[in-house]
Amino acid sequence: MELQTIILIVLTIALVTFIVIRLRTPKYLKTLSQDEFIKGYRKAQLIDVRETREFDGGHILGARNIPMSQLRQRQNEIRKDQPVYIYCQSGARSKQAAKVIKKKRGAEDISHLKGGFRKWTGKVKKKK
Repeated sequence: MELQTIILIVLTIALVTFIVIRLRTPKYLKTLSQDEFIKGYRKAQLIDVRETREFDGGHILGARNIPMSQLRQRQNEIRKDQPVYIYCQSGARSKQAAKVIKKKRGAEDISHLKGGFRKWTGKVKKKK
């Protein structure tokens, strides 16, 4: 086998592994259906990690906006002694946010909305 072919195979395997690891849901993160999310989010810190313009376009009633792009700088706003319910548009950013919250804040009780805000059919608030 040629060296170029071997390098290509190794790089392909590395890329696939990286993608699988990035997309995998961490064990500590609970993925909740909308009904499960509704049952618990009023007793938790409800955080929308979408960007401000997305949040202003419509968000779950009672949610606080801490965009993913600001999460590391604003991590102290998240209490580690209370459950954290997070969501984004589709669920991808909330998985990333959960990793940051777990690592930087040490929060143990983290849940996210399956399918994100685009699947949400509950009450929505829009900024005027």
